[in-house]
Amino acid sequence: MSTPRQPSGGGAGGRRPVKGAAPRPDAPRGQSAGRAQSPKAPNPKAQAPKAQPPRAQSPRPQGPKAQPAAPQPAKQSAAKGQGVRPRPAGAPQQRRSDGRPPAPRLRPQRRPPARRPASRGIRLADPRRRLRVITIALSVVFSIFAGRLVQLQLLDSDALAADANTNRYLNIPITAERGSITSSDGVALAATVDAYDITADPAMFTPEATGLPDAPEQAAALLAPILGVPKEKIAADLHTPKSRYKRLAAQQSPDVKNQISDLKSGLEKQAGSRACQAQKRLLNKPAEEGGRTRVDNECVNPLAGVFNRETQKRVYPSDGLAANLVGFVNAEGEGAGGLEQQYQKLLAGKDGRSSYAQAGGRLVPTAGGSLDPAVPGTDLRLTINRDIQWAAQRAITDQVANAGAEKGYVIVQDVRNGEVLAMATSPGFNPNDLSTAKNSELGNAALQDAYEPGSTAKLMTMAAVLDTGKATWDTKVTVPYPLVRGDVAFKDDIEHETWYLTLAGVLAKSSNIGTIEAAQTLGATQPEANRVLYDYLRKFGIGQQTGLGFPGETAGLLDKPEDWKASKQYTIPFGQGLSVNALQATSVFSTIANGGVRVAPSVVQGTTAPDGKYTRSPASEQSRVVSEQTAKTLTEMLESVVSDEQGTGGRAAIPGYRVAGKTGTANRVDPKVGGYRGYTASFIGFAPADQPRVTVSCVIQDPVNGHFGGQLCGPVFKQVMEFTLKTLQVPPSGSEAPNLPVEWKP
Repeated sequence: MSTPRQPSGGGAGGRRPVKGAAPRPDAPRGQSAGRAQSPKAPNPKAQAPKAQPPRAQSPRPQGPKAQPAAPQPAKQSAAKGQGVRPRPAGAPQQRRSDGRPPAPRLRPQRRPPARRPASRGIRLADPRRRLRVITIALSVVFSIFAGRLVQLQLLDSDALAADANTNRYLNIPITAERGSITSSDGVALAATVDAYDITADPAMFTPEATGLPDAPEQAAALLAPILGVPKEKIAADLHTPKSRYKRLAAQQSPDVKNQISDLKSGLEKQAGSRACQAQKRLLNKPAEEGGRTRVDNECVNPLAGVFNRETQKRVYPSDGLAANLVGFVNAEGEGAGGLEQQYQKLLAGKDGRSSYAQAGGRLVPTAGGSLDPAVPGTDLRLTINRDIQWAAQRAITDQVANAGAEKGYVIVQDVRNGEVLAMATSPGFNPNDLSTAKNSELGNAALQDAYEPGSTAKLMTMAAVLDTGKATWDTKVTVPYPLVRGDVAFKDDIEHETWYLTLAGVLAKSSNIGTIEAAQTLGATQPEANRVLYDYLRKFGIGQQTGLGFPGETAGLLDKPEDWKASKQYTIPFGQGLSVNALQATSVFSTIANGGVRVAPSVVQGTTAPDGKYTRSPASEQSRVVSEQTAKTLTEMLESVVSDEQGTGGRAAIPGYRVAGKTGTANRVDPKVGGYRGYTASFIGFAPADQPRVTVSCVIQDPVNGHFGGQLCGPVFKQVMEFTLKTLQVPPSGSEAPNLPVEWKP
């Protein structure tokens, strides 16, 4: 690399600096060479500003050969006679060729160098621009805040509030008080008393909520002995944290509720002791500060999430009295049988709902809540007379046991208005303790059993014959034994020589053969006679519902007359080949007792609304079946059954009262085998016969000790009828029975 030329110093060569010597300060403008030696303070203007970084300089030569100085600007080199040209700061001093320093020489005065512009620091931004930027930034931030606020307070407020309340508020259903069922005198047969549902909030039994890994199991172990529920079931219910409500036991007594409340209070007091509070303060603190990950079991109340909800319990003060009619409720408090089921909606009322805030299992009174009150159910007042019901139930229960029968039922009906005063079945059940009852005992056999009535149905055949004018009570009937019709030989219940009976005698002696002969007179042909008899059976209510609307009630069975083929057209007149329920059969006799007018049966007298207003049930529908004269004649014929020594119902006689009635003994259709097996024994009658007031029916199914209706049901009828007449204070008959002749001599 070539060495740069040394610039000229205005005609005078530049001096070489002595090796190792410090550079001399430049002489001020106009200073001579001689004066350059004088020690004067250097001109501060000649020094480089401290703030300016040093210019790039050539490195100091390390060898004997000096490096040439950097070239100077043309203006400075051209200035002659202006003084010695200044040497750049830091440039090496020029030496002579012999190595000695050059002799000092005067530096020509030179023009002062052009003044460099003052060095500038960091220039600040325009404050107005800065203000605009800050304003825009703050506006964006506040806009985001405002938008989020609008979203939270306006758009999503309901959803967020609902989410917050999910963990804070408990929604508890309020069960409406169920309406009572009372007897006709207002005495409760089914009532509602205070009870408590033991409930829990499973979310309060998690390890996070309690600090216990086995809180459900601990709570179950404490509750199981009190509730009588397996602890495994309770623990399983508490292991459902997504559910905020579980019912652990329903309809518990106040004693059970108090036991749990006392136990819960004791545990809460223990968990609130000073020692336990100290442990809780150390939770989640560092170990060096004595922190704990959990507290001792004694410091946690495992029952904090257990509550009790006031509800009602259905009770039956008279135990099994009229239970088959009243029915029962299930574990949920809903009607599951009888009138409880039939009038479920009316009795149940309308449930309400309560919502309240809780913290730690305790009510927060200031947090608000909501209440939708429950509407109580309506009370039912039945037509059942409690005393008569008791008498009927006792009588049929005793006789079913004495006869070794499968079951039996008694119905008592007021003939004037169709009201059922008693409906008793045996065996019965106690609705307060369903665990001891069989499924077959939970129904109402008096309405749900369809049976062939046998001889009690002969009353309808005789009514058709008399009402159509085909015969009178004293019409002479010759009764052979047996009677062959088609390829079937029909017989009476006992073997006999030919009987010569009046029509009243046919009914009194309950002759099947005589009844067949009487029914044949209803038409010129057998099909025509069948049609006439069918129409009368329908008028009496056979083959159709009674109108009660009772759950499971049977309408019985009555085929169309064109289907009365072969032997059925001869058996139906004496009560085989058709089926009825006990209330249908009772209503037939009540129709005759009421002068031939049928009054639809009823069991509900009226209702009492939640506001206390009582509304009586509408009067039952009425329809005329036979004429009043026909009904009167039939009544006298029925009296012969009881009063005549040849009658089959002598055991039903009541001293002082004229009694009209009819026995029944029929082959029984056993649904278990799908055919006839055993017997159905019955007796139905009314009294007083001269001024009828009450009808009583008795039916016993599949008796073992005897099977005739007069033998088994006659005494039951007498017992119940006597009690009923005294209870209703019905005066004795004022006249003697007519005692219509039952036989004639050929």
